[in-house]
Amino acid sequence: MTGTPRIVLGVGGGIAAYKACELLRLFTESGHTVRVVPTASALRFVGAPTWAALSGQPVAEDVWSDVHEVPHVRLGQDADLVVVAPATADLLARAAHGMADDLLTNTLLTARCPVVFAPAMHTEMWEHPATVANVTTLRSRGAVVIEPASGRLTGADTGKGRLPDPAEIFALARRVLTRGAAAPDLAGRHLVVTAGGTREPLDPVRFLGNRSSGKQGYAFARAAVVRGARVTLIAANVALPDPAGATVVRVGTTGELRAATLAAAGASDAVVMAAAPADFRPRAVAENKIKKVDGAAPPVLELIENPDIAAELGERKRPGQVLVAFAAETRDALAHGRAKLSRKRADMIVINDVGAGKAFGRDTNAAIVVTADGAEITLGERDKEELADAVLDLVAERLGTGTDPSGTARLPADEKM
Repeated sequence: MTGTPRIVLGVGGGIAAYKACELLRLFTESGHTVRVVPTASALRFVGAPTWAALSGQPVAEDVWSDVHEVPHVRLGQDADLVVVAPATADLLARAAHGMADDLLTNTLLTARCPVVFAPAMHTEMWEHPATVANVTTLRSRGAVVIEPASGRLTGADTGKGRLPDPAEIFALARRVLTRGAAAPDLAGRHLVVTAGGTREPLDPVRFLGNRSSGKQGYAFARAAVVRGARVTLIAANVALPDPAGATVVRVGTTGELRAATLAAAGASDAVVMAAAPADFRPRAVAENKIKKVDGAAPPVLELIENPDIAAELGERKRPGQVLVAFAAETRDALAHGRAKLSRKRADMIVINDVGAGKAFGRDTNAAIVVTADGAEITLGERDKEELADAVLDLVAERLGTGTDPSGTARLPADEKM
């Protein structure tokens, strides 16, 4: 893609239409040209002058405005990305059945670029068999339909159906733009991703932990959603917004991480163990805050080993299931990583050098991926989402969705064996 990315922002007629104003701001402030195409119902929530002022572009919802420019064809043909947020149950149904009764549905029919739907509706509407079938149809055609978030809905109701955070929709849309016309090669697959660092309590106020921010695991979750996967993200002490489209399970200790991961992994296609679980925990947890006593020796902390979650997953791994382990090392990283790959019976291991302030808490990462069949792939310093995509290329190949006819792994040109 060259030049300024051209975005069509479709807005459906739901109360969440006001949130699309923030999404529009994020697109325009990052240099995208955005044409807003609301439905007639959407204009009952947010008026055309608001969309025009925020986008700097004309706004129409019918096919009769500026007919000489043929907008019902040109908008879709010229777009680099179409994002529909919120996508109501009615709009999903019309899109799935190829209807063209307004400017937005005409645009969806003529678009040959990636299309992202961000649904928002009540839980019962999202779970209705008609909506389920419509979402399945749209996904089968290559559209990215984000799973809605859970939380407060219209009125006093709560449940699944809330529009994801606009910043997270924007982050996902940027990944879709980066991938361009690449097929959603993980469509129909269930990926379990772990992220963050576990904390083992010493007393009611202190814990043993590590510096993991969860950014790399969250990057895997976002990248997998963009590629069409259903994603369960198990987050240990992460202070980041939920990635759009992922189901988030929050845990604290290594024991909680183990229980949640084993429960989710059983029927999954792949598990990406990007979390940093504590290797040890205190043998005993003090009931009260451990106090410093003047003149007294400091207390002795006795530690015991935590279970090795990745190794347990390796033992339970089903034929065809893919396990990605991680090794965060400060010395002899490759040797330690190879040993862990064997011990954990993983299909591949992502080896990070985390010494001297590397990796933890940063937006970039570098790694060496070693596979069970002996391949060694060097992934130089890059954005964490780009690194996640490179690893997911290998996961897709293992799952049989990304291998070329010769069975040779496809790697980006800057990567070397």
